[in-house]
Amino acid sequence: MDGSGLSLVVNGQELLRVPVPLAAAIVVLICCLAATAYMFSLAISSERHLVTRYPATEGLTVLSPGSNPRKGYPKYDTSKGKEKESFMKVCDYLVSEAVAELPGSFEMPEKEVAWVRRMLDYNVKGGKMNRGLMVVASGELLLQHHGEKANSDTLTKLAVLGWCIEWLQAWLLVADDIMDDSQTRRGQPCWYKNEDVGKIGINDAFLIEQFVFRTLKRHFWQEPYYHQLVDLFMETTFQTECGQLLDLLCTNITLDDFTEDRWTLIVKYKTAFYSFYCSVALGMVVAGINRKETFDVAREPLLKMGVYFQAQDDFLDAFGTPEQIGKIGTDIQDKKCGWLFVKAFEKLASPEQKKFLEDHYGKCKIDSKEEKDIKKMYKDMKLEKIYQDYEQQSYDEIMAMKPMVEAAGLPWSVFEMFLQKVYKRQK
Repeated sequence: MDGSGLSLVVNGQELLRVPVPLAAAIVVLICCLAATAYMFSLAISSERHLVTRYPATEGLTVLSPGSNPRKGYPKYDTSKGKEKESFMKVCDYLVSEAVAELPGSFEMPEKEVAWVRRMLDYNVKGGKMNRGLMVVASGELLLQHHGEKANSDTLTKLAVLGWCIEWLQAWLLVADDIMDDSQTRRGQPCWYKNEDVGKIGINDAFLIEQFVFRTLKRHFWQEPYYHQLVDLFMETTFQTECGQLLDLLCTNITLDDFTEDRWTLIVKYKTAFYSFYCSVALGMVVAGINRKETFDVAREPLLKMGVYFQAQDDFLDAFGTPEQIGKIGTDIQDKKCGWLFVKAFEKLASPEQKKFLEDHYGKCKIDSKEEKDIKKMYKDMKLEKIYQDYEQQSYDEIMAMKPMVEAAGLPWSVFEMFLQKVYKRQK
């Protein structure tokens, strides 16, 4: 090609010359055709995804292409005072769906089906439901930020995902209570403490976990983002289990190994990912956000909130009442690597106080004299004031991330709403 046009030369002989404007038009046309072909291939790929089948299991689980599993659900109402009521109704439908397939698809006898319903009703409901409600709230705000209004079905889908997090938490708590020998949960005896449950509760925890993935499949298998949801729940579950391992292995190490760095690692993985990041990430997926960099930006303040939230939990375990926090605090009895303990043992305790902690921390019973002495020690060290300073510092550091979040195209209102739910909470 020279200044006058584009030439086709074969064996040194010019066979064709095309003027520059026409040559440019041809190049543009070729690029457009290539782009069209690429988009067509994506459309075919998307269409193939929408009709994806699972032949290895299809004979056991009925999936109906084009059907809406939420048909018949009540209209979702997010008006003030109605959010929790609408959210709770969705849980009732999900429990009924989970139980309904057991006799036909899994040949489960009536007695066992009744057990599953009772077990779900006992364990998946209750609590503050902040994690689940935040999926709905954050998803709605993110859609609005992108110029979309969430209709009732979209809000219900977000609520289904919210309950998937609540059920994820439920099975983790059922298992955690057994491992920690806990007595109460949400103002009632732990599930395993029921006379007819005991170790059966271990299998019940596994069942609740699997109901999470069955719910995802039932409600989202036709969505183009279904595999993102499954991936997020699998990663979140694994992260939480890693944190649980770090927590449990504290029984095998000495108190000298209970450092603030270890505490931060435990709570980041055991609490922050599933309690904070996952809720907003699910809303982002439904809103169509797919850039890794945007998720990276969202993750930073949310994990910071999760670490701060667990410090609150550790503080309330020692200083809150059972009526206030809905359970009996067992961190001292269970030798937990908690925020209060690492502050006391690492930085504040005298040699005599360290010796007392070494002799009794993790070795005394609930409400024993030794446990009360440790709590008094915390007060004498003015750990309440140290915690209040930490709380304010955490709040300020999270608020300082606002420009970074907004620069990534995310509405700060999502993060501020989450922060306001936990800042200075008392239960």
